[in-house]
Amino acid sequence: MSSSCPELAVATAAAARSNPRRLPAPLSFALLGAVLFAFFFAAAAPSPLFVVFQHAWGFSASMLTVAFAVYAIALLISLLVAGSLSDYIGRRPVVLAALVLQAGAMGLFLWAHDITGLIAARIVQGVATGVASGALSAAVVEAAPASRKRLGALITSVSPLAGLAVGALLTGMAVKFTGVPVALVFGVLVAVFALGAVAVLWLPETVTPRAGALASLVPRVSIPARARREFARGLPVFVVVWALGGLQLSLAPTLMHYVFGIDNGVVNGLTIAVLSGFGAVAPTLLGRLGAPRSVVFGTVSIAAGLVLLLASLATRSLALFFIGTAVAGIGFGGAFSALIQILAPLAGAHERGELFAAIFVVSYLAFSLPAMLAGFLVAPLGLLRVAEGYAAVLLVIAAFGAWRQWAALRGASVRSLPVSE
Repeated sequence: MSSSCPELAVATAAAARSNPRRLPAPLSFALLGAVLFAFFFAAAAPSPLFVVFQHAWGFSASMLTVAFAVYAIALLISLLVAGSLSDYIGRRPVVLAALVLQAGAMGLFLWAHDITGLIAARIVQGVATGVASGALSAAVVEAAPASRKRLGALITSVSPLAGLAVGALLTGMAVKFTGVPVALVFGVLVAVFALGAVAVLWLPETVTPRAGALASLVPRVSIPARARREFARGLPVFVVVWALGGLQLSLAPTLMHYVFGIDNGVVNGLTIAVLSGFGAVAPTLLGRLGAPRSVVFGTVSIAAGLVLLLASLATRSLALFFIGTAVAGIGFGGAFSALIQILAPLAGAHERGELFAAIFVVSYLAFSLPAMLAGFLVAPLGLLRVAEGYAAVLLVIAAFGAWRQWAALRGASVRSLPVSE
């Protein structure tokens, strides 16, 4: 399936370039930010519904995490194949192809009647999001006002988190307050992505097409030379941020039911919305610290939140669970946003798609593989023990990541001191 995505992107390139009328720059920037938000809204939308599907169709917890994880695996494969394609044929045709695929994925959710249909919808959704991720992120940075390029990096990191928060919360409310949450949520999303595909036709192109598009389809991860040191230093932070997101999106609604005894769509949505919502506002709250200090503060905040989450599981305290989630959420968004702001300026225009593809490859490996492993360990070890072990491992990684970032920051401060004669 993923091999057809580059062909679809190339096929739509001529149609995307044929319209001479283009949106003004401010509208283009807003549209791209909104499309990025919509992709992640859709990514979170199925999570509050997983428990509903599980009750209706009677599949196991391990199949629940498979349905969650195949999205990220499909995303990763398509990202490896098409992640840098927009550096060669342009951002607009790749985003257009992704929107068409995403509208189709939302339709598959509407028609799913068993776990097989749900997995198929998640696979197509993952492919669409993988095709879009590198191109959309690069396009948002490039469409930002010339005098405020850091705003583009900020939107690139905040829009996904805001989308996850709002998608989970509104879907949870649909589960609680409507009788047809699946039809309502995915019916609206079909329309949103179809309209988005039409609107993208009027976007100005920010990349000059160049040779090498076919060669770029060979799966690889490439990081610009100037960004490699910062990227390597940020790896533990990327891993802990997105593995934490995987824990919340895959297991938190199930924890609400089996550990805390709560079966409520709004509460299920809140488990994801609190993490992502605090993550979305964190870059603004931490902005005055500067990006390097924000990474350190954010990673420490994740560690503190994980300690509180472990305490909540031990005491069965729902209030402590949400406090821990909020504290971890500040780090979730603050650390990720700061790393993006550090890395984005280190890539040239024709390297940016590849850089963002590499970031998302690492992020989605961390997002999917630990969650899938956790799902398969639930049967032999039990849900509570798996959740506690998962959180404990993340706590160790967060501590290591915070130490590395702090050591680099301290080293930079020492080097900047004047040398006395």
